[in-house]
Amino acid sequence: MSGTIIPGSSRTFRDAALSYTTYGGEQRYLDKILPFIGDRPLGSIVPFDIRQLAELLYPDAGNATRNRQVITPVRAVMHHAYDRGWAPLVRLRNLKAEAPLRKKAATPAWLHAFTRQCEKDCLPHLAALVLFMSQTAARVSEAIAVTWSDLDLTMRKAILRKTKTGTNSVRFLTDQLVDRLHHMKGEASSDDRVFRYTSRFSVNERIKAVCLRAGISYKPSHTCGRHAFANNAMDLGLDIKSTMVAGDWKSPTVFLGTYVNPRNSGRVVADRFNLYQYNNEL
Repeated sequence: MSGTIIPGSSRTFRDAALSYTTYGGEQRYLDKILPFIGDRPLGSIVPFDIRQLAELLYPDAGNATRNRQVITPVRAVMHHAYDRGWAPLVRLRNLKAEAPLRKKAATPAWLHAFTRQCEKDCLPHLAALVLFMSQTAARVSEAIAVTWSDLDLTMRKAILRKTKTGTNSVRFLTDQLVDRLHHMKGEASSDDRVFRYTSRFSVNERIKAVCLRAGISYKPSHTCGRHAFANNAMDLGLDIKSTMVAGDWKSPTVFLGTYVNPRNSGRVVADRFNLYQYNNEL
């Protein structure tokens, strides 16, 4: 154990936040929070104060954003402080937020129209990128970071380096995607980015422009990528566990509650029940 031990009652939120990030916690939203409560003793911080802080920092945002960018990181730091014996356990509940609208994932028909338009526009890298995301469940930040050294086209595999979960992840490629990648490689070096893009924002701008020319609805990278993978795999009859493992989902709640959006499920189930004809002899 390093550092000087200070009695828990004298610890501040800044002390807890520093310890939290030192031991692997995320810094992302804390920089905006620390100027307001960083110097306060941990024992003086109560849930009401944090809810007020969320409204102060994000006056025009919805409660889902306030939960994600204030409530959740503060709760994580306070729980870390409790684990270290620096503060009592504080129950910090999320603000009530409306359920987000379900995104309509890209269907095979949408993907076909999109890739056809990319061919007309001479954008092979964009077409391959969208197919890569929709067939591997890669996030756009993971996909654009893939270099040629991360691909094994003979074994039809790709490595996503340090994904959102913090570890490398192996994804398997379809034959048609491997064929596209072979044609794209040319004289590229092993360190070159496969899809050439460096920013997810530029990817979404290009996707939007292609959708406009193709006369199809705009679907951002996550909707035509990871969401499409989940829904199209389920529509093909694949089981939940296999789909989750292939796309590196850890939580069934997130997978089923956020990503999977069955199409015409009532009709599909009724048609399956048609297999049983009760007016026939057994």
